[in-house]
Amino acid sequence: MDDVYIFQWMDSFFEYMLLERGCSKNTLESYNRDIQGYISFCRNRGIDTLPLRADAIEEYLHFLENSLIARSTQHRVVASLRSFNRYLILEGIAREDHSMPSLPAREKRLPHILTEGEVERIFKVCEGPCFFSLRDRAILELSYGCGLRASEICDLELKDLNFSSASICIKGKGNKERIVPFLGEVREKVREYIEKARPLKCRTGMEYVFLTRSGQKIRREDFWKIVQKRGKRAGIAITRLHPHVLRHSFATHVLRRGMDLRTLQEMLGHSSIATTEKYLHFDSELRDVYDRAHPRA
Repeated sequence: MDDVYIFQWMDSFFEYMLLERGCSKNTLESYNRDIQGYISFCRNRGIDTLPLRADAIEEYLHFLENSLIARSTQHRVVASLRSFNRYLILEGIAREDHSMPSLPAREKRLPHILTEGEVERIFKVCEGPCFFSLRDRAILELSYGCGLRASEICDLELKDLNFSSASICIKGKGNKERIVPFLGEVREKVREYIEKARPLKCRTGMEYVFLTRSGQKIRREDFWKIVQKRGKRAGIAITRLHPHVLRHSFATHVLRRGMDLRTLQEMLGHSSIATTEKYLHFDSELRDVYDRAHPRA
């Protein structure tokens, strides 16, 4: 089939994944990047893009591996292409191909976390009365205090915050909603930002909680810059900073202090408890290292 049609089928596929499968905008953006990458690879080598061919995908995987692309990215690329292929089969555009490559084994990487002292240092460098200090402190408190994803913080609206019941309604992956406790210092810092800082940048009709200097909704890229900026000022190596470092740190710290896995799974919005269990493994490894290395352990 002429590969000129692949972009038409991609649009149809994204509409299907959005409306019928409930995929988030971020997931669809990942699918688009992965499929576009495969298309570019095929066109550069004169390979037809439709139907998807197992041998071409295998060749593309070898190319990614030789380009030192992370195993986790390769895993996602195969998952994206297989999902697209299943849709094409459903629509009668492709026949089932049992030789499609299986998902590459994931690298067993434990998440980077910060110590409780390092988290406090990050909060401390946000002290001050200006808009950015109040905003950044509220954002970082939410990320650590409630274990929220970067996208969940960016998408938070005023109506999602309930100060009287001390809870937040979070719209997570796949448009799944969950209620997260909103207590203590976290609630107070968010309240302070909304009362003292947000009005300085807010435009009429803007419902998103966290805003940029120009009054726009913050993006994940903005969130990442905040984590980097505040982390560096707190003296934390850039290699240990990433957008979800506070979420990962929250999960590990509350497990260490006795929270059970099921409660943590609900707070983090994980569909599978196996995803939550990685923090338990990480905490166990931390204890093993402590036992081996600490002179008074």
